[in-house]
Amino acid sequence: MKVPRVDAEKCSACGNCEAICPEVFELGEEHSCVITDDVEGLEACIEAAIENCPEDAITFEEEEGEAGGEGDGGG
Repeated sequence: MKVPRVDAEKCSACGNCEAICPEVFELGEEHSCVITDDVEGLEACIEAAIENCPEDAITFEEEEGEAGGEGDGGG
């Protein structure tokens, strides 16, 4: 499952992402945050937020550990 993330180090707290996609992003005191794990149906607004982020601080990628590799590594 793809999940949005905000890189707090890059984020300038401009508020674009919250203005574009308030269902997913909220502006905190120092940077924006993702406020939900349920992003089904919100992919277009997340992509719009990414495109309008001046600092390229937002990513929307597969969650680590969910790649669906073979087995669980056990023996």
